[in-house]
Amino acid sequence: MSSSSDDSQSDIPGPDSTQDATVQWSTLRLQALQGSEHWLLRLYVAGQTPRSVLAFVNLRQICEEHLAGRYQIEVIDIQAQPELASAAQILAVPTLVRALPEPIRRIIGDLSQTERVLVGLDLMVKH
Repeated sequence: MSSSSDDSQSDIPGPDSTQDATVQWSTLRLQALQGSEHWLLRLYVAGQTPRSVLAFVNLRQICEEHLAGRYQIEVIDIQAQPELASAAQILAVPTLVRALPEPIRRIIGDLSQTERVLVGLDLMVKH
């Protein structure tokens, strides 16, 4: 799998680092698009809190395991861009929005319950 992203990827915390991470959210984009079905996931956060960083780390791990080469993550800091939160009707953070493929799906929380996230994204059928 090859992955392409902008220069801000060097600031993205690794899967093992949920503390002391220095991600510059604003509208961070992480891309790994090669497969046939394009997944666009937007993670809305309010600053770089431990919970927001954990949500990003969990999301990236889930994407690498289940959507490798077929996803794009946009991290949107609603403190820096409140108009985007308003437009997307974000009421709690962190919130993950699956914009593509349709239908749009929303998951609130730090995404640490992997099975719940997979079911919410329609990547797994609930048992």
